[in-house]
Amino acid sequence: MTTGKTSQSSAEAPLLDLQSLVVAVRRRRRLWCSMALLGLLIGAAMAVLMPPPPSAMAKVLVAHQADQPNDTGTLMRTDVALLGTTRIATEALKSLKSAENPEDFIGTYRGTGLTNNLMQIDVTGTSDAQAVARAKALADAFVADHVKRMQDTAQAEAKALLDQRDRMRDELAQVNKSIGNQTPGKDPKASASIESLYARRAELNSRIADFDQRAAEARTGTPRLITGTQIVDAPRAVKHSPSKAAVTNAVIGLVLGLVLGLVVAALGTLVADRPVLRRDIAANLGASVIAELRRTSLRSRRPWQLRRTRAARERLTTILARTVRGTTEPVSLLELGCARSTSVIALDLAEALAPEGPVVIIDGLPGGQLANRREQPGGPTVVRGEGDAAASPDEHRFGVGSVAPGAAWTDLPHLGTQTVLIVRAGHGSAAWLHTVARQLADLSIPVIGVVLIDPDPRDRTDGTLWDGLHTALRGHNERLARQSGGGTSHAVEAVKEGSGRAEQLPMWAARVPDSDQEAR
Repeated sequence: MTTGKTSQSSAEAPLLDLQSLVVAVRRRRRLWCSMALLGLLIGAAMAVLMPPPPSAMAKVLVAHQADQPNDTGTLMRTDVALLGTTRIATEALKSLKSAENPEDFIGTYRGTGLTNNLMQIDVTGTSDAQAVARAKALADAFVADHVKRMQDTAQAEAKALLDQRDRMRDELAQVNKSIGNQTPGKDPKASASIESLYARRAELNSRIADFDQRAAEARTGTPRLITGTQIVDAPRAVKHSPSKAAVTNAVIGLVLGLVLGLVVAALGTLVADRPVLRRDIAANLGASVIAELRRTSLRSRRPWQLRRTRAARERLTTILARTVRGTTEPVSLLELGCARSTSVIALDLAEALAPEGPVVIIDGLPGGQLANRREQPGGPTVVRGEGDAAASPDEHRFGVGSVAPGAAWTDLPHLGTQTVLIVRAGHGSAAWLHTVARQLADLSIPVIGVVLIDPDPRDRTDGTLWDGLHTALRGHNERLARQSGGGTSHAVEAVKEGSGRAEQLPMWAARVPDSDQEAR
């Protein structure tokens, strides 16, 4: 790719690729499914190992003097707060004849306002009988305290009204005395003074009667409030269902575990930055994805193996065999996170090349997985550390190695001067994929293509770099040009001049579909 295209693609790249994030989280379903299952088991175990304590419930109807239809629940919230005071707790403990600390006792019960006038009291205890007794004591203590407060309020209001009435009566006595001291006469001023005194006496008489009536009403309304405040639902023990509690806790644990697992998977994906989509892996390696395979093992001949997976492996083997036959330079298979699958691909390739003559595999995998296996009659010859040995004209030779962290980069040219990368999706980070591409370019090892192992089955992104093949084959074409007499190959010149793809792509650049993937 040119520098301008690279800069343009980098500028257009989103800060957060939601598609890659969703695919990466879905691929880590074992993590969040395990955490969801763990949460479910923990929730069910808590319901069994930590059953709720015995509890009792009572409901109290509370009548308020200032009840209004449009009340927002302020009066009931006040009653709930009063229930949690040490005064109520102390009175309840006195009726229970208990020496428990009121502050500790407050922590064993709670009040809940069901409506503007109905309150529910929930109490826990060491047994059902104790919980019922505590609920009854609390309900009685609250009702008694509420009634006492209503009575005190009514008495205080009535006393205030009667005191005001008595002051009015004293003033009326003074007015009556002033009227008695007036002497009848024809003085107009004296007549006006007498008339004002009579008017004031009438007003005082009216106000005194009003205060008497209001004081009587204050005393009369108290019995109604007292009668309205009562226990409407007698204290009773609350029955707990272990199975229902286990199911409820299990569902809660399942949801919490699933959410936590998804969050951990998403954060791990963002931090690790491991590409999983074809387009991202191809862009980071600078080479096209030519095939996709499911993860396999050395014991690949299984009766239940999917037919489409076997067909994809056969197509890939055919392409690799045609590539090995059609080149004079050795080819290597380099793995990243899929040593077993690479071993299977190498054995399939050797089996395809066997009818044409001897096959030699240079094993550069860590631990010598191919070299240590038992050789089968008529199978390929596996050697280690003999990449420089001269090959006979009638034998096919290719190498198998690794580009995982810790790989010996200087040994890769001995395995092959051109390579096919076999990469497991989501295994290597973007930084390491860049490192692999840079190291191979420094070693002048062109990348023929990328075989993607364990891809996402729902991945519909394109993993072909239409101008990446010239970049990947530049070292190969330059060597061919030098071998043919020096100069620059036509492919390299076409790339340099920016004329696009001037010649036909090699056959191995075709996509190898797997499952329901279409060849692109």
